[in-house]
Amino acid sequence: MKTITQTLLEAYHETPDAAAITLLHSQAPDQPLTNRALLEAAAGFARSLDEAGVAPGEVVILIEQHGASLVAAFFGALLHGAIPAIMPFLTEKLSPGHYRKSLEALFAITRPAAVITYRQFFAEVEAARAQAPSPRAILLSEEAPAWPAPPAEALRGLNKPPEEVALLQHSSGTTGLQKGVALSQKAIFNQIASYAKALHLNATPQRQDVIVSWLPLYHDMGLIAGFLMPVLTRTHLVLMSPFDWVRAPYRLMHAVTRYRGSLTWLPNFSYNFCAQKISPRDLESVDLSSWRAVINCSEPMYWQSHQMFLERFQPYGLRPAALATCYAMAENVFAVTQGGIDRPVSVDVIDQHKLLSQQVAEPAPLSPTSLRMLSAGPPIENTRLKVVDANGAELPERCIGEIALQSDCMLTGYYQRPDLTGKAFLDGWYLTGDLGYLASGEVYITGRKKDLIIVGGKNIYPQDLERLAGEVSGVHPGRVVAFGVVSQEAGTEEVVIVAEIDPEQEDRQGEIARQVRQRINQGSDVALRYVHLVPRGWLLKTSSGKIARSANREKYLAETAS
Repeated sequence: MKTITQTLLEAYHETPDAAAITLLHSQAPDQPLTNRALLEAAAGFARSLDEAGVAPGEVVILIEQHGASLVAAFFGALLHGAIPAIMPFLTEKLSPGHYRKSLEALFAITRPAAVITYRQFFAEVEAARAQAPSPRAILLSEEAPAWPAPPAEALRGLNKPPEEVALLQHSSGTTGLQKGVALSQKAIFNQIASYAKALHLNATPQRQDVIVSWLPLYHDMGLIAGFLMPVLTRTHLVLMSPFDWVRAPYRLMHAVTRYRGSLTWLPNFSYNFCAQKISPRDLESVDLSSWRAVINCSEPMYWQSHQMFLERFQPYGLRPAALATCYAMAENVFAVTQGGIDRPVSVDVIDQHKLLSQQVAEPAPLSPTSLRMLSAGPPIENTRLKVVDANGAELPERCIGEIALQSDCMLTGYYQRPDLTGKAFLDGWYLTGDLGYLASGEVYITGRKKDLIIVGGKNIYPQDLERLAGEVSGVHPGRVVAFGVVSQEAGTEEVVIVAEIDPEQEDRQGEIARQVRQRINQGSDVALRYVHLVPRGWLLKTSSGKIARSANREKYLAETAS
């Protein structure tokens, strides 16, 4: 099996002037990065790590903004045989105190040999290092010159065994920086081979795909689907900053038009965001007919979001068949399933009350009490999946349980956390913590096990309540969170809904709260009492843009206790 270093060297020698990545910047010309430029810039970082005394097999943390330095530093660590891990940098959307504590915990558990960062962030890293024995070195990306025509024998990652850990992925949750998913080169190449086959990636010489992405590289969807896979398969990657996308989402449509993009991955919220935030004047001359798959992944997927996106952009060439879905996780490198490539995404109409009260997905006619579930598709090649109950026993089709999987691209383990690694497996099956069901060989995800709210012995899925609350006029779309709070009086959990409203809706708070209660009481088995309406910007999100349930629960309790 090839190593990542060997793959980069082959591209360097065979097609040195081909663009591996085109970097987009909001206030600068597009920046093509050829195979030659990529390898030589990466080799410069490899030499800097060697000079700093970093040994192959040691961890290197990357805290960089979008750009060529981040790309080169990541591959430079791999060329050196070190283990790169990309982390988010501190932004206005993250709590500075929480971020610094997380960084200190990361250093204490992962014990990196070095951090590569940019000059303005040096002081933050230095402060975190003061609380931990590592890292030994802090390297500034501005001080790593390229290494033209590096000798292959100087690249110490060239002959790294495929079974050894190649990189770490950290999740975006509240404890994510303490739980690094260790992935071997073997697992990465197995995933890319299976997933590329499921996508029909570059299926013929006449049809070469172009991947367009704005996803952050510290998240598995961005790191694998929107970065490593295209580079290692020589698929042209057009990469923009996630912050540029949030400020101006129409840039994605312009990039697809300009570069004839064919594949893009999006979390569900961005379907709504694009449909609502992009104005007609920003879509002049946009042509989305080259998109053959816009893949919904990384968070609960909603049929309504697909419809909203399609209705908004079909006049600009978006085809209904391009809407696709995927179920993925860092522990499997990335994809577990893929839907919507060979045929349209399956939509399963089920009885909503029986889903909530009996944990079964019973087919039902379309009605106000039914629910459209989007299929995540069947498992990709060499991945096996089953649904199990609390004791690990396999459940029949359409029964809700925990998703368990086996594959040839599983994690080596949680880095430096054998305790967590041992708890994650049962009889050789990885327990994902995700809840869902199987129907006709396809996977449907209903929620996260840890997010369940238990009310009077009933399992309540917060995503379902959030979806219902989000349908109420006046509630800002996608800015709702549901969680449980223990009631000593009732002897069980009570459901709380926190929803953001826009400033112009403040005089309707009483009416909006009443409608939220009514919508949830009618659409579920929950008798909702607590609705907390808050202004825009109140809800906390993770670094990858997901609503952070536990953090918002803590914020709500602190605010209502005062």
